[in-house]
Order: sequence, then C-alpha cells, then structure tokens
Amino acid sequence: MTSFDAIVIGGGHNGLTAATFLARSGRKVLLVEASDTLGGAARGYSFHPGYASPGLAHIVNRLDPEVAATLSLQNKQSEAAPTVVLSPTGQHAVLRGGYGEAIDGVSQEEAKRFQDLRGKLVFQAAILKRFLRRRPPEIGELALADFATLASAGLGLLRKGREESRDFLRMLLMNVADTVEEYLTDDRLKALLAFDATLGIHLGPRSPTSLLGLYYRLTGEMQGVTGAQVVANSGGRSAAAAFEAAAMQAGVTIRTGARVARIIADRGRATGIVLSSGETLEAGAIVSAIHPKATFLDLADPAEIGTGFRRAIGNIRSKGNVAKLDLALDRVPEFPGVAAADLSGRLVIARSVDHVEEAFNPAKYGQFSKDPVMEITLPSLADPSLAPSGGCTLSALVEFAPYALADGWDKGKPAFQKIVLDTLEAYAPGISGSILGTSLLTPVDIEERYNLPGGHWHHGELQADQLLVNRPINAASGYTTPLKGLYLASAGSHPGGGISGLPGLLAARQVLSEKRA
Repeated sequence: MTSFDAIVIGGGHNGLTAATFLARSGRKVLLVEASDTLGGAARGYSFHPGYASPGLAHIVNRLDPEVAATLSLQNKQSEAAPTVVLSPTGQHAVLRGGYGEAIDGVSQEEAKRFQDLRGKLVFQAAILKRFLRRRPPEIGELALADFATLASAGLGLLRKGREESRDFLRMLLMNVADTVEEYLTDDRLKALLAFDATLGIHLGPRSPTSLLGLYYRLTGEMQGVTGAQVVANSGGRSAAAAFEAAAMQAGVTIRTGARVARIIADRGRATGIVLSSGETLEAGAIVSAIHPKATFLDLADPAEIGTGFRRAIGNIRSKGNVAKLDLALDRVPEFPGVAAADLSGRLVIARSVDHVEEAFNPAKYGQFSKDPVMEITLPSLADPSLAPSGGCTLSALVEFAPYALADGWDKGKPAFQKIVLDTLEAYAPGISGSILGTSLLTPVDIEERYNLPGGHWHHGELQADQLLVNRPINAASGYTTPLKGLYLASAGSHPGGGISGLPGLLAARQVLSEKRA
C-alpha cells in the first residue's frame, strides 16, 4: 500500500491545478487519470489522418490571472481574437478587443448603444465576479472575509448611484432577450448576446434568468482584459499541455490509464482509493476533480454519504445540449465578407434573438433544431500542427442538441450532421467539397469520450439554483463533503465551468487550510 499526502482524481485542467498548488506547498501529491492522456475537455484528439481537434474547449476566455501567473500559463497571443457575427448577406458585424471594445460593420449610433450596454453588463458582472474568486460563504456562518466581499460589492454599487443599483437588481434575473431589446436595434448584435448567454445552458434567450449566462461569460478575462478571448492552442501550445507541464514541474506524480474503482472510507472519513487494477493507495486528502455525480454515485460508498445527500447529487441537472463538430479540410474555407485576418477568431451563426429562441425550442421536447446556431473556429490557423500543410481544421459548437434525443442519436445523428453541414455551406460556399473527414460528437458521445455524465462540459447547469452556495449542492458547496478528507475540485464545483482553474485552485486552498491536510 502506497501513501501520499493528497491524491487527486481526474487529470483535467482543474485537477492539474489542484495537484500543482498542493505540490508547491510541499505536499506529496499523486494525480490519477482514467484516460491515457491528460487535459479533460481541453484534451485534443485525432479525427482524420494528419488532422487533430483541440478538444471541446476551442475558445479560452476565462483563465484566472492568478492561476495563469502562478502556473506560467500566459498565452503568447498578444491580441484578443475577434468575434465575427455572420450575416447571410455578407454584411457581418465584427467585435474586437474585450467583447466589443470596438465594433466594425454597424452604425455609429448602434456602436454607441452597444458600448452603453457593454459597460453596464461588465460592471454588473464584476459585482458577481467578487464572489466567484473565493470560496462560497456558508449560510448562517458568514466569515469576516464574506462580510468584506459583500461590503465591497455594496460600495461598488453605491458609487454608481441609486439608479444603477436599481438597474442591477432589476436586471439580475431578467432574460437576455428583454435586455437586448431595451438597448439595441441591430439583430446581429442582439443575436450574439442571446447566443453567448445560452451557450451550453438549457435555456433559450426568453427563458427567465438567461441573462445570468452572459454575466458568467463576462466575469472571464484573458491577459487582464475583461471579455477577451483567444483560440485554443494559440502559440502552438494547448491549454492541456501547459497545465500538465506546470504539474510535472511542481513534482506531482502522474499516473494515466489508472481508473479509480472506489473511494475508501471508514466511519465518515475518506482515507484512500482503490484502482480498477486492485491497487490500494492511501492519502490524508482525496481531491475529486471529476463530475460530482461520478464521485458520489459511482465511487463513494452510499452508506458513508447518506440517502438524502446521494439523492440531491442525483438530482443535479447535467444533460448537455451542445454538439461538437470537427472538420478536416483540404484548404482554408472562405466566408464571403470575412477578412482573412478575422478567420483567426471565432465566427458565430445566429441571425436574431428569434433564431436562437427557435433553435432552442425543439430541445425542450427532445428534438434537435433544423436551423441551428453555432460558434466556429479554425484552430489550425492558431496551431498549424493540427493540420498538414495547405489543410485546415474547423471546430464548431452547435446548439441545440439535447442529450436525450427522442428518437435516439443512433438514428438522429446522420440527419443532424447533414443539417449542420448544409448550414455551414450557406455561409462558406464550397466548403462541402473540401471536406476530407468529419467528426460529430453528440452529448452522448461527449459523455463517453470524456467520462462526463450527461455530456455537459460544465458538469452541471449554470443556472441560478446551481450556482454559488448551491454548486453542486448546498451540502458540498465549499469543496468539502460529508466524507471528511474528500474534497471536490471540478467544474461541478464553485464557480463553474470554462478553462479558469478556479475550482482547482480554491479546492487546493481549502485542503491546505485544514489542520489535518
């Protein structure tokens, strides 16, 4: 039996972050990963001879600056990637800088309206951000630091004046459709905000609280710029490789191809793990950086966690509704009206708020949209190693594709793939003739490939009842669990998904703060 100070389950970026910070504190740390490679959702894969995908996370827009600085993960790309909102007419809108600090393709009046709305949303998101970069408070047990955060948020509102304070309280639980209708007239800009607010969330733009999704996006930053983004693998180095290198440099022992069969617990305390090979490993702290459902429903002894807790974990809403498309192309595709330099950013197909809403509606009944909305990147422009010379890769996140398709994905996948490719052909004429290989991952495929229950990359819905003190559930919201010595560190924990590293960082801090750790 081998003993460590801490064992981290799961080699995604949050698991690697937690392991790195624990190892840098002087702990003897083991990280075990079921797959043969590390990286989680940021893990790339080959899908056609000579062509590779960067993984699910083809855009990085919320890497925490402390995580980036401590792990030396600063991206080499100096400028934020643009966002091009595609129009069927070829008259596209292009957002530059940090989420549209400058906009091309719209009138001056509309650009001014967008800046007014952007400023308001960024300010309001910054209030929420104060609560995302620290452990969520315990209801009824507010610490001094919690009061300081609340006071800081309150002062920020007061400085803006009474009207701004009222507006924040009014907008907090609004839907994004009503919000954009108040401020904007250009359907392209309204569609973009509706798309970004609902990407990866089982809500439409007219669903109550859907504005929260846009707030969450705007709590992210890159290189100190709020709302900025870079394409995955920019500079030729994937996020997964960067996190892995940091963990190895910190002295973390890493074992891939090591699937955990169960978590050992005795009288309410986790003491180790058993691998599928039968090997037993002990540690004073077990940090689970995999989906909370996988942690408690598959690995933990039900007798050790209690029926009520187990039921609450089982009720976490975690069914994905986004499909991931990868194309191997024999050339860089042409999107008429899009400058060659802007192809290095992201391209969004969403014509209007109604388009996004109507794409969502079928998902409520277990159907996919026949007119989908999607986010597109060309990853090989950022990292030429992903495609052979002269070739190009295309990556797209396609909404809405419900996990529980009424007719089943075995039957529905070919029809959905044809719809997606026909949609791309409408915006990039001739692309169909340059396709050498295709990979389409439905939420069911994502579940299987990445061991993600429900195929949801956030490890649970980012909705009001599954955030802050309720993420993943109230009884495990502060990284600790009913099993002493067992901690949570995945995107299913506070503050949520995206390539940020925050769940891993904050979980590691919780471990280090406890005397037994």
